[in-house]
Amino acid sequence: MIGQSLGSVYLSWEALSKFTPQFYFDTSGYAFTYPLARMFGCKVICYTHYPTISSDMVSRVWKRSSMYNNDALIAKSVWLSRCKVIYYTLFSWMYGFVGSCAHLVMVNSSWTQSHIEKLWKIPERTKKVYPPCDTAGLQELPLEMSNRNHNFISVAQFRPEKAHTLQLEAFAVALSKVDADSPSLKLQFVGSCRNKEDEDRLQKLKDKAVDLNIENNVEFYKNLMYRDLVRLLGGAIAGLHSMVDEHFGISVVEYMAAGAIPIAHNSAGPKMDIVLDEDGCQTGFLASDADEYANAILQLLKMPERQRLDMATAARRRASKFSEERFYEDFKNAIHPILSVS
Repeated sequence: MIGQSLGSVYLSWEALSKFTPQFYFDTSGYAFTYPLARMFGCKVICYTHYPTISSDMVSRVWKRSSMYNNDALIAKSVWLSRCKVIYYTLFSWMYGFVGSCAHLVMVNSSWTQSHIEKLWKIPERTKKVYPPCDTAGLQELPLEMSNRNHNFISVAQFRPEKAHTLQLEAFAVALSKVDADSPSLKLQFVGSCRNKEDEDRLQKLKDKAVDLNIENNVEFYKNLMYRDLVRLLGGAIAGLHSMVDEHFGISVVEYMAAGAIPIAHNSAGPKMDIVLDEDGCQTGFLASDADEYANAILQLLKMPERQRLDMATAARRRASKFSEERFYEDFKNAIHPILSVS
């Protein structure tokens, strides 16, 4: 991470040497370039999607928890784990210093805000601006069950952090507990593959479905056209999300706008910003492990249609709070003070 960060500084120096703007606006997370931009006389503004390092990352290494961002080889070794903690601690200090050089920081969620304020220590210059979610078309989909099947949809790239295997395991548990005369259930995975590793991961998911003996209840859609995604969302009763500490979670907002009840991971963006009660009405479910996801699936299946409609309606209202119009308004309010004094 330090090497990449120093590389970004060199790239920024090349650009600033050729043209020095009044405002230096970063949306890619190159915080190490901020001190340099200030030296060139720029006002530094950034929109930060997630911190490059966080206390959660350090904690997982300290606890020697194996995850997609903490290799099992390191997690098994006390010595390597301690070395990585020292490296992360050093990087955290450096990241905190360079980040504090920003004149204005916009963050995309409460989770990101809490970490950035802890690291950069400039809460008075940190504003929360939710990302723009264009869900106008999804908001038009019918909510009634007559237009939907007992399908559960999962929309995410086939990347390791998306934890698709957890969804398969939870769905298998739910299937084992449904009544024999229940309607046929389907779990539909929709996502893209960036490279061969993602392709291999997708194949492993297909193999896992066979191992769990649920292959006839699972469908995989790779690199789907948007109009086909909308069709699947409109036919789903619920949407699954299982990434730990996802900073926001646009797919969860899309589920809610489309009328698919979200069953999301009980952490970060979905927990703190999205799957919250709307006008006193529940908008979805939060879960952490296979049993909790399975229980949410079963609870939704047993829910009376009127209650499900009320929840879907509340979820749709909640999703409208993350519109493009809301983003434009919050964005303008955030940058207005720094523009007015320039």
